[in-house]
Amino acid sequence: MIDSQEKLAAFLPVVKAAAWLAIDTEADSLHAYPEKVCLIQISTAAGDRLVDPLAGFDLAPFLEALAGRELIFHAADYDLRLLRKHHDFVPTEIFDTMLAARLLGEKQFGLGALVEKFLGVKLDKGPQKADWAQRPLTQRMEDYARNDTRFLKTLEEKLRAELTAKGRLAWHQESCARLIAESSVPPVIDPDDVWRIKGSTFLEKPALAVLRELWHWREREAVAASRPPFFVLSHETMVAVSVAVSEHQPFEPMIPPRMHPRRRENLLAAIRAAQAVPPEQFPEKIRHHSQRPTEAEFRRFRELEKIRDHHAHGLQLDPTLIAPKSVLGDLARDWDKHAPELMNWQRELLK
Repeated sequence: MIDSQEKLAAFLPVVKAAAWLAIDTEADSLHAYPEKVCLIQISTAAGDRLVDPLAGFDLAPFLEALAGRELIFHAADYDLRLLRKHHDFVPTEIFDTMLAARLLGEKQFGLGALVEKFLGVKLDKGPQKADWAQRPLTQRMEDYARNDTRFLKTLEEKLRAELTAKGRLAWHQESCARLIAESSVPPVIDPDDVWRIKGSTFLEKPALAVLRELWHWREREAVAASRPPFFVLSHETMVAVSVAVSEHQPFEPMIPPRMHPRRRENLLAAIRAAQAVPPEQFPEKIRHHSQRPTEAEFRRFRELEKIRDHHAHGLQLDPTLIAPKSVLGDLARDWDKHAPELMNWQRELLK
């Protein structure tokens, strides 16, 4: 485990000299809030190493050594978002083995399934829901973590060869570039939308005012306890309490009986704050108006769907890789506006 500046300094020459680099991360989103990067796995021809971002040393030299290199990932989306959010790192080029498998028409594209099919190695499913912030890691956790990158280079070589043989390598390169671009953009958080959880759509304004306060209370509690919000209070309970409070019905029986007294008092304070909100400051109900397609748009949608499905069948691809139905709907309404949003290979298939 690389857990000090000295160990990192000794490892950097290996990274800089490596002909290839395979990367993965482990986070603790099931055990902490907000989540953080707990482990970075890296494999090179020299072996597999684990880097400990929780050890408190400066990771900048390590990330700088990765910059400008093609990095091999499996299912890169979450890893890229974590590295961008917590370490401001955005790679310039990646090879995503899951995306490659999907573009080859593989129905089972999890790492274990691909390693077993292409390399004949059966991986231990391992402690997927483990607390990766714990130290020291168990031997089983270390082995599981190393296996996440150990086979990626060999797998990448086989998948790249098949992509090249099928003329889809450019599709993969464009898709990986799109993935980097999309994951490097920080999400835009709408303060009037972030608290509108599942079940809130049909609430009336007074209940929405309560739910808004409860959501902010739960966020504060989750951060203070470093626990995911659903451990503090479930969505369903928050919605039920909001309705009961707004209708002046008993809500105390809905509160978990083992809730800590301090947390319970903070919850009651949030409810009192919601009850003090004047009606003119209640949140608005959001009504989603879906515009029915015209007959011409519906015909165009069916034409695009037929073209998409024909190519998907011939290429043995998941049709949604070419375009999901929502995108087909946009294209049917206005091709000139939405076609530039497609990748080149997708647009060519839909012409």
